[in-house]
Amino acid sequence: MKAAVLYSENHFVYEEVEISPCQEDEVKIKVMAAGICGSDTHKMTSKWKYDLPAIMGHEFSGVIVEKGSAVSHLNLGERVVGIPFLPCHSCEYCKRGQFSLCDNYGMIGSKSPGAFAEYVNIKATNVLPVGNMRFEEAAMIEPLAVALHGVLHISPRIGDVVAVFGVGTIGILVIEWLKVSGVQEIIAIDISEEKLDYAKSIGCNRTINPLKEDLAIKIKEYTKGLGVDIALECAGSKITQEQCLLVIRKQGKVGYLGIAYSDVLLSEKAFENIFRRELTLKGFWNSYSAPFPGEEWTKSIEFLLQKRFQIRDLISHRFNLEETQKAFNMIINREESFNKVLILPNGQEAIDQEETI
Repeated sequence: MKAAVLYSENHFVYEEVEISPCQEDEVKIKVMAAGICGSDTHKMTSKWKYDLPAIMGHEFSGVIVEKGSAVSHLNLGERVVGIPFLPCHSCEYCKRGQFSLCDNYGMIGSKSPGAFAEYVNIKATNVLPVGNMRFEEAAMIEPLAVALHGVLHISPRIGDVVAVFGVGTIGILVIEWLKVSGVQEIIAIDISEEKLDYAKSIGCNRTINPLKEDLAIKIKEYTKGLGVDIALECAGSKITQEQCLLVIRKQGKVGYLGIAYSDVLLSEKAFENIFRRELTLKGFWNSYSAPFPGEEWTKSIEFLLQKRFQIRDLISHRFNLEETQKAFNMIINREESFNKVLILPNGQEAIDQEETI
């Protein structure tokens, strides 16, 4: 099969590689769409800690073309989404059903070959059928589940005012889930006017561009001087990671979904707010719960099949597999404005099949 193989920092080679037959508990998926995650570019350009050469890609969908002898609940030709997280099922956290906290997990696309390839083998327990869902939508179930994991565990209530810092893919999906949860007052915060315009188009009440407006003053204006009930950090920026602590009301909740890419040094005021305002801080890692993979995944599939979200609008770029290097160059060098970027390992075939839906 063909794959985009990572040999060193931002050095992909499109080449022929071997793929083994399915083990008895596995299926082979013909990959139709695979997303590039923000963590992919970060891991690849800074201290990639896994074996090289490697095949990346952990957000993906496709069609089952082969299955092992022990697999009975999945069918050949079935459209599916792959669940990249491979919990050990034996550590203390797995026994409690807290799979996101697994001590000894594996991961498709880093610790084992991923979906920037024509095919990928994966355990049948890590596959969910998606009906007649479009492949591009199904490839976005993983980030949609990540967003839901944060919203579920921050527990918003009707009437809450919520600030979402960073309205890239995860931030927009968080806003969608907040709306479903009954939250009506959502403030989107970003330095991209294009992304703020998109947030408005999906029903976000208010937007703030901190490069053009004073964030603290605008938050006070929008909350009658109290501050927001919930702040959700989705940008992975040390600036916004601190700002969350400055705009939150007393006994408010702050949720962190964005990865810290450098040391986060807090001002005296931001740190003092944690205890003086008796804040609750929560971090959200991955998207899994019990029974594995959890309601984050099953609800995401259910809502997409019901067409509750129009997430295909978030896709800004599509590249064929042989263009993987071009896709990463565009992202890393910020050659263009982008949101969700997809790799289509089977190119025109995936597009042709979408036209039948």
